[in-house]
Amino acid sequence: MSATLNSVPGDKRTKIYVATAFALVLVALMAFDTKVITLTELESEVGFSPQQFAQETFPEIQSYVENNAVDASVLAPEVLQDAGVAGEKYGVAAGIGHIVPVSLSGAAIEGRGGVYTLDVENVPSDVVIRVQTGPAINGTTLRDTTGTIQFGDFTNQIEYQDVGAALNDEMKRQVLADISGQDLAGKTLEVVGSFTLINPTNWLITPVSMAIIE
Repeated sequence: MSATLNSVPGDKRTKIYVATAFALVLVALMAFDTKVITLTELESEVGFSPQQFAQETFPEIQSYVENNAVDASVLAPEVLQDAGVAGEKYGVAAGIGHIVPVSLSGAAIEGRGGVYTLDVENVPSDVVIRVQTGPAINGTTLRDTTGTIQFGDFTNQIEYQDVGAALNDEMKRQVLADISGQDLAGKTLEVVGSFTLINPTNWLITPVSMAIIE
């Protein structure tokens, strides 16, 4: 290398030295500016994860619903008498109507698209009670049921909607993994969940726990 440079004219040799020195300084600066971060810091810099939020939050939602659920046989007469009063008494406001936690045991008499109509004892026959069993879980009932998860907690509407979908998915993973896809007609289900009380005679429950007892 030395012999090769010595054979280069002085002005060109000077330019080579300058270019080499500049490259070394640039590499040094790049190394100096490199930041080593942990996995947690990386996840933080990548951005908000609806899935992680749902995984951490669903147990709290599940506990809230189970602790506050009203037996359907108690709730139904009050709902038929005055849905607004019953919703305020047992649930939380959520746009139109209230979201109310409920518990029940009933026979699945008809299913369509994973949504089963249940025959629940001591509930007036004009109240239709249905439960979502998957694979599709619709709505944001789980997100809104406690009243503590608010739009203002998130950066934008997309994150807020994604959290609703992620909570549904997490519930399916934790609650419905062994149930979704089964033919439940004729079987008795024990269900704890929530529903949006808009139509007093039509309840669509999103479960937080479910068991086949017969």
